[in-house]
Amino acid sequence: MWGACEQAERKFLISTREPDSDNADVGKIFWSFCAETLFLFLGGIFMEIDYTLYLCTDRNLTENLEITVELAIKGGVTVVQLREKNCDGKNFFEVGQKIKKITEKNNIPLIVNDRVDIAMAIDTEGVHVGQNDLPCKVVRKILGEKKIIGVSCSTIEQAIQAENDGANYIGVGAIFETSTKTDAKIVSIETLKKIREKIKIPIVAIGGINKKNLPQIKNFIDGAAVISAIISAKNPELAAKELLQILKGEKFL
Repeated sequence: MWGACEQAERKFLISTREPDSDNADVGKIFWSFCAETLFLFLGGIFMEIDYTLYLCTDRNLTENLEITVELAIKGGVTVVQLREKNCDGKNFFEVGQKIKKITEKNNIPLIVNDRVDIAMAIDTEGVHVGQNDLPCKVVRKILGEKKIIGVSCSTIEQAIQAENDGANYIGVGAIFETSTKTDAKIVSIETLKKIREKIKIPIVAIGGINKKNLPQIKNFIDGAAVISAIISAKNPELAAKELLQILKGEKFL
């Protein structure tokens, strides 16, 4: 959003320097600039993030991550998280640049997992941190108020703390057993329900979620974070569509 505002400002400044610009033209350009900037600014502030179908990436589960992400978005994914656990900074940055082009083109928020530096380097919409990463308050100081910050939580206390610390949303899990994070502790559906009662910010459930078990939790969450159910699917677009239909309470077409 801010990049677009800066472009509008540059356009205004360049136009006013043109030798044939008269006062009337400059006035029109100025008010056009103000309107465009205000629209972008308000859009950035009041735009609510749709966490409904939240895709976490894993390059080990697909031959071509870019194509898979593109298809997943076409199928209805509303947020993409770039998740690279075994990747050096340079490769992470390069992959992030490629994925950002896709999400930006489709107006989908891009979140970076763990790496605040990578999120800043490619100017993503936000970052997601775990309990052993930088604290939410610290991340907020670094990124500012306009970025999305998600925090992984597995207890009621952690969820309340994340909300108090200024998180935009929390990720709760693992709700079901997952092959992508074998050391993850299972969070019961009962605990998920209690967390829902205690906090107001959006909850995104994660961990082994697929179209068979999603109906068990869809009424207690604002979104479902999915990895293998989409990334590993033969048809990521169809997989995303089916999950979205469940989340929206629709029947399969």
